[in-house]
Amino acid sequence: MNLHMPQPLTTTSLATPIAVQTPRLIEFGAGVAPTAGRWAREQKLARILVVADTFNAKRVDALALKGEVMVFGELTAEPDVPLLDAGLALARRFKPDLVIGFGGGSAMDLAKLIATLGTSSQVLQDVVGAEKISAKTSILMHVPTTSGTGSEAGTRALLIDPVTQNKLAVQSRHMLADIAIIDPALTLTLPPTITATTGVDAMAHCVEAFTNKKSHPFIDMYALEGIRLVGRYLARAVKDGSDIEARAGLSLASLYGGFCLGPVNTSAGHAVAYPLGTRHHVPHGAANALIFPHTLAFNASVVPDKTTAVLAALGCKPTSNADEVRALAHRYCSDLGCEMRLSALKVAREDLPIMASEAHAIRRLLDNNPREISRGQILALYEEAY
Repeated sequence: MNLHMPQPLTTTSLATPIAVQTPRLIEFGAGVAPTAGRWAREQKLARILVVADTFNAKRVDALALKGEVMVFGELTAEPDVPLLDAGLALARRFKPDLVIGFGGGSAMDLAKLIATLGTSSQVLQDVVGAEKISAKTSILMHVPTTSGTGSEAGTRALLIDPVTQNKLAVQSRHMLADIAIIDPALTLTLPPTITATTGVDAMAHCVEAFTNKKSHPFIDMYALEGIRLVGRYLARAVKDGSDIEARAGLSLASLYGGFCLGPVNTSAGHAVAYPLGTRHHVPHGAANALIFPHTLAFNASVVPDKTTAVLAALGCKPTSNADEVRALAHRYCSDLGCEMRLSALKVAREDLPIMASEAHAIRRLLDNNPREISRGQILALYEEAY
């Protein structure tokens, strides 16, 4: 890891205050999944609620849990308000000591909300926004099975409101995991397409934090190394899913991306990608892969040195020329097998204006972008990606 980046890449003073929160304990490495059960027993946690998607609900045995174990395994896509309501109802009946998010970012985000609202008098509407949760009501553990969201390291949860088709964001220090167990072997079952799109999602977290208005040298270190890990290992994992070294590299990149999200967060890339998921149910990683070349190129003129560093870290030609940046990033994602056209994802062209309005309203992310972006410019990005 390069701990001393060249001066042109540092846009924020080293002396600028920053607060970084990470899980109290992180277990990392192939074969560490059974640590979940051992740690729970050491902590005398006997009532365990596992929040999982339908696939991972069938392999909870990998966690070696003992005691009374309840599995909430109804997650099939990104979580929404009705699914949270169902999970909270189960938690109130079961009263878990420990809540485990076992799966991708959706399972972990849902687990965060259940672990803080499960037996609380607060409801979702009380806590949307930053630092409104009063306390954690259960111990929280995360065991990721994808390498993309970095949710295992973060304090945010995202939930779709089916009425407005927008994402609700909840951020609280109480949603930080007490332990994160990151076993790359759990990602060996991911098919090439999901490996590619989740890997690009991890990379996008790092890129958007690195080129962010709020970027900080403390986080730049993790961001740039996360991008390098994706550049080194993502194509390998897509080609050979059984390559455990490549899978470990991506798991580490995802974790580093999670470190980036707390104190810095993402920017235009994620804001522009969100309507693809909320309105058209495009998987989050696929949406980010499609949008990534366009927002990286859009920002290149104001963060040229960092844009050049991003491309170099991915193994591409270092340049800050917007047209070249777009072409190189597009080819990088396309070569991984990512779909790079909105039309191929069945997004109706007449939906682009409302999508642009929805994306432009996500100020919590767009205000981080190093270059001001208008609704019309977002619409132009969609048109270009169509």
